[in-house]
Amino acid sequence: MKKKLSEIQFSLCIENNGCEDVEKRKFYQILPDEEAAREGYLRVVDESQEDYLYPESYFVFVELPPKAQEAFIATE
Repeated sequence: MKKKLSEIQFSLCIENNGCEDVEKRKFYQILPDEEAAREGYLRVVDESQEDYLYPESYFVFVELPPKAQEAFIATE
C-alpha cells in the first residue's frame, strides 16, 4: 500500500559531523522508526538511497510542497 504524500516526512540536514552520506542544506526523506526516535535518532534515506540512523539533532523537520514531495518519491 502506498503512503499518502501527507504521511511522508522530510527534514533538512543542518549538521553532518562525521557523516559523509548526508549533506548540510539538503532535504531528506525520513522513515518512521519509533525505537530509533526514543534513542534520539532518525531513520534517513541518505545519499546512498539506503536508510540509516543519524542523530536527530542533525535535522529539522520541514513540510515540503506536494510537487517537491512527488519529486522525492519519483526517485525511489
